[in-house]
Amino acid sequence: MSIFAKIFARNARPELEKRAEPTVAEMMQYQNASAIDPARASGTAVAVSCVSIISQTLAAIPLPVYKNSANGGRERAVDHPLYQVLNSRANETQTAFEAREYLYASVLVSGNAYARVEWNNQGEVPAYYPLDPATVTVERLESGHLRYRVNGLNGTTILSQEEILHMRHRLDRNGVIGISPLQMARETFLLALAQQNTATKQAEKSFRPEGAFVFPQSLSNEAAERLFSKLESKINKNSATSNIFVLDGGADYKSIAFSSRDAEFLESRKLTNLDICRVWNVPPTCAGITDNATFSNVDQESRALVARCLAPMAKRLEQAMNLALLPMESRKTLFVEHDLAGLLRGDQKARYESYRIGREWGWLSVNEIRGWENMPDVEGGDERLSPLNMTPLGTRDEPKPEGQE
Repeated sequence: MSIFAKIFARNARPELEKRAEPTVAEMMQYQNASAIDPARASGTAVAVSCVSIISQTLAAIPLPVYKNSANGGRERAVDHPLYQVLNSRANETQTAFEAREYLYASVLVSGNAYARVEWNNQGEVPAYYPLDPATVTVERLESGHLRYRVNGLNGTTILSQEEILHMRHRLDRNGVIGISPLQMARETFLLALAQQNTATKQAEKSFRPEGAFVFPQSLSNEAAERLFSKLESKINKNSATSNIFVLDGGADYKSIAFSSRDAEFLESRKLTNLDICRVWNVPPTCAGITDNATFSNVDQESRALVARCLAPMAKRLEQAMNLALLPMESRKTLFVEHDLAGLLRGDQKARYESYRIGREWGWLSVNEIRGWENMPDVEGGDERLSPLNMTPLGTRDEPKPEGQE
């Protein structure tokens, strides 16, 4: 079972239904008795693809800890313990990729992601431990702070707000927990599951047609039973001619079932798959839907994935990490931020063309360019060029009138 299926299944546990998140429809005071089963929703391939591409892409890109420099820029705080926690090893048993992928997938599926934060005596985070979202309940205290109850194998553990990293997809009306995208778009997923069930039932019947044999005269019980027996043996017979029937007595076959094409069933499933992509703002080609893909729009949709999907989600996760993993005093100079630049640089020719422009116009150095291409610095590579045909504003000599030297 994949990591996403496990998250779906764990959030469908009946004993935890008391913590069901309100949906947008409920927030808007609309009543709807229908509910979505997260365990079954994990069977939709498009949903798994959308969750996979977002969580795995964000988990794969660097998540540096930056320090504000004196000149207003930034530099990577490689020596900070949190840098290794977010990019190398999250805890004793999980890599940074595994822990971040699980947390990001939890946000996208259940609307919430939790991790127990471990602090040392220096006020730093040497490790964090992702938690199953279905085992965590949240309470707001009179002071306004939050308290978390974690149900584990050894009983219930109570953690304070400072001991938990809590990521939310979208806040509910109480501003405490996040809303699951599955519940927000439950009608879309109910339709997808209904269509999937229909296709499954047709496949189980090997897509045999449904219909009736009409006789001009009524048949006796013995004749009807004999006919049914012959039809059943013929249908179940594994041969090349098992779909050919020879009947006498003026029998006529009348189909009583719509084909997939007549009901536009396949087209309807395609539209539902597009709706599922819209739930997570994933372009169709990125989720494997290539019906309308062309050479040009695939590249544009890849960039749209970064701008409209990954960038907003990354900002949501970064701010939650900054609040939970950095003390208040450290947040004045340190911050965490996903490095999305690599996803927007394009192919090699486009990158080198942009490097050339930046180098010739003086805002990029050789070592900066080599760093983006994962190459070591070279001696003298920090020097920047200055275009000869450009002068500072106000320093150009004014032309003299004619007749004056």
